[in-house]
Amino acid sequence: MAAKIVIPEQLKQELPQNKWGKILAVTPIIMTVLATMLAGLASSEMTKGQYDRSLGAELQSKAGDQWGYYQAKKLRGALAQNTLDLLAATADVNPLAAAALPGADAVTLAALTKTELPDATPAKFPGDVQTALDRLVNSRPESEIADALSRVKPATLAASLADALNAAMAFDNATKSINKAVDKGETLLAKGDKSAFRSFAAARLRYTAARYDVEARLNMAVAGIYELQVRQSNYSADKHRARSGKFFFGMLAAQLAVIVSTFAIAARQRSFLWSIAAAAGAAAVAFSVYVYLFL
Repeated sequence: MAAKIVIPEQLKQELPQNKWGKILAVTPIIMTVLATMLAGLASSEMTKGQYDRSLGAELQSKAGDQWGYYQAKKLRGALAQNTLDLLAATADVNPLAAAALPGADAVTLAALTKTELPDATPAKFPGDVQTALDRLVNSRPESEIADALSRVKPATLAASLADALNAAMAFDNATKSINKAVDKGETLLAKGDKSAFRSFAAARLRYTAARYDVEARLNMAVAGIYELQVRQSNYSADKHRARSGKFFFGMLAAQLAVIVSTFAIAARQRSFLWSIAAAAGAAAVAFSVYVYLFL
């Protein structure tokens, strides 16, 4: 059984027996608790910063995939256009007749004979998101991108990403039937009249170049939103890291208060030195509240 702690009478006499004196008596304990709390907050903020940094790296990888799709589709579209130009320069190419594709639906015929693709409605983003995206695409300074992103909530950016992905998926689904019809038409015409097949090949290349151009622009929008998420995550990581540092300094102030009060007890000059400890603790609390609310 632990022994009961008895405060010496001399110590009681040296410490004022009033409310203020009681507060001064527990100052070392309060400062110790405060220092522990601030250390926990500093560690918590640092952990959040590390998480945001890891999330930013993951999002950067996804953005890289989308930029890869964008570049691949732009290259394929350019290759299809170059092949079409070469075909037109080396042989006579007649317009593709609808009769050459028996059984093709109106959408397929419009795509191959008129290069009219299905509607590719790009996603519409909120004002600040669109502003940040435009600044990103136009390689504006990072400070301008950060300024626009500061007014965008993560949930809004996530919804914008979903809209961009849905727009890309919608166009992909709209062209699936055309792609199947093109593959089927190639099989049917490959062994027939060479002139008709040449006309079909030119129409296919024209359609392919236009389709890849649309898909590339849709993928670019997805990649851009991912890039904004990367920046937003990195900005959040920097903010948490800065808050962690401020809480750490608050913890040091609280620990300093504990040390001062401990020396005060040892030197039996508690009234003055404990006041310094209390002031240091109050400053630590005020500073930490400021960091928590405003930084």
